[in-house]
Amino acid sequence: MERQKNMAPNPEDRSITWDLTDLYPAPREPAWEEDLKQGLDRARQFQGFYKNADLTALSPAAFLQALKDYESIQEEGVKPFLYASLLFSEDSQNVEYKTLLQKAKEQWNELENQLLFFRLALIDLPEEKLRELLVHPPLKVYEHALRFLRRFRPFTRGEKEEEILNRKNLTGRSAFTTLFDEFTGSFSFRIEVEGEEKELTGSQVLSLLYSPDRSLRERAFRTFLERHGENHLVLGSIFNALILDAQVEDDLRGYQGPMHRTHLENEISAETVELMMEVTESHYALAQEYFQAKACLLGLPKLKNYDLYAPLPGGRKEIPFDEARGLLLQSFRDFHPLFGRIAGEFFEKRWIDAPPRKGKYGGAFCTGMTPSLHPYILLNYTGHLRDVLTLAHEMGHGIHFYLARKQNLMNFDPPLTLAETASVFGELVMTQALLREERDLAVRLALLCIEIEDMIATVFRQNVLTRFEQQVYQRRRERLLSSEEAGDLWLQANARLFGDSVEMIPEYRWGWAYISHFIHSRFYCYSYIFGELVSLALFQKYEEEGSSFLDPLIHLLERGGSASPQELLKEAGVDIARADFWQKGFRVIRQLLDELKSLGPWDKICVGPPA
Repeated sequence: MERQKNMAPNPEDRSITWDLTDLYPAPREPAWEEDLKQGLDRARQFQGFYKNADLTALSPAAFLQALKDYESIQEEGVKPFLYASLLFSEDSQNVEYKTLLQKAKEQWNELENQLLFFRLALIDLPEEKLRELLVHPPLKVYEHALRFLRRFRPFTRGEKEEEILNRKNLTGRSAFTTLFDEFTGSFSFRIEVEGEEKELTGSQVLSLLYSPDRSLRERAFRTFLERHGENHLVLGSIFNALILDAQVEDDLRGYQGPMHRTHLENEISAETVELMMEVTESHYALAQEYFQAKACLLGLPKLKNYDLYAPLPGGRKEIPFDEARGLLLQSFRDFHPLFGRIAGEFFEKRWIDAPPRKGKYGGAFCTGMTPSLHPYILLNYTGHLRDVLTLAHEMGHGIHFYLARKQNLMNFDPPLTLAETASVFGELVMTQALLREERDLAVRLALLCIEIEDMIATVFRQNVLTRFEQQVYQRRRERLLSSEEAGDLWLQANARLFGDSVEMIPEYRWGWAYISHFIHSRFYCYSYIFGELVSLALFQKYEEEGSSFLDPLIHLLERGGSASPQELLKEAGVDIARADFWQKGFRVIRQLLDELKSLGPWDKICVGPPA
């Protein structure tokens, strides 16, 4: 474990922390306060000019100018909020950052309220007027955004009601989300590592699940889960409050179930999502087959769920951040020079915050910002081989956002169902590059396991998380959901995936309590399934067609959210309406599992070859 400590980047090394001075020179800089004020002033002026105007009476040129002003006010107005959010994510215990973020939230909420009338007017535009406006060529670029807004016309309430809902979010959904982040971010864990008791952050504890020491993996996972169990009263109350908040708002708006709004936002039908999930469940046996093979490779009769990510001997080498940077840049350059160039900018211009620190958000994310601002990446890099793939995953997000900056603000963000496409693709590029170069059998076994495990986590596990969410939302509509009941539902959902191949430890009943997606973005998880399976299909096309496929892929990423997922994927040669589409990704996983099982020698570690 001493090597692991050395592999994690030094938090004091400024070259591997992000540089936010592209946004503001420092917290509490006068420019930050000035931008807050200017954004709100511009929003009020915009409201004063357009609120009593009849949008249907505007000429196409005047309507275009109104749209551009609307975008500009939002893009400039959100900058102070994004800056405060990044500061808070790097240290959620910093009182100054908390204060800054709260002020930014309140001001952004007020700015949104000032502009609310215009969004409602766009939603309410008559179809005949919309068609008339879209004949004007400069407005054509807004067609998808305007038609997307109209999807919410039946579920949008009057301006006063919408303003009340927005304001209540400050003490409702937004407040509970912040409480969860601050509360769980304050957790520290004392664990004995190699005879020495250490105080670790949550992300550092979870990184121990990748340790070759089985007893350490067990202590780490039990300690992590027990802490969440000890605080189930607070965490369960937050979860209940957010579910009820969503249900109350859904009922007020007339949504037909808790996933309806997410489906509309993703521009995907409930039938497509359910089909995708059913096909995924029909392949649970594939994951169970892998778990049995992994047990053989570890010399165990059966995995426990703290063994799922245990490294094989070939995967125990740890990689310093500088080496990971070199691996990523080389594999991305080999894939496409544009990928390599953009990734290089992230490192050279310090758009990445890599080291784990107390109070820092756990896990990893990429914030896309806006078309006029470059993205930022947050990591908790601890030196594991998997961290290299996480870096590639988040860099894929970064490249997607970077390329989508060609779009205007209303077309910038891709829907959740495509938000993972570039990230999963980036991870596959890195993994395949490593596999191509590696000749050591033990390392090849380890890399194949890592790749398959990532696919299982991104497809099968996300299916479990989504089924769990469906169950708790249904149960919460009937009554208050106790933490014990949530734990029962959590274990049941996971048991369907694990079958007899994995034994869950008792403390795992608290596993639901640390999943931040349940708090920040309900039913987000099914987008991972969609994104992974789409990415596997795209990667297959790349392997079949070679470099001729790269231009369509780049075009897909540049398009951001300027068309529906189905339209964007059709341009890239993927048809999600085909009955066999969702099967393709599982064939890739099947091939990888067959390759793993062909390497053996299973007779030395199992009674017989894994089934």
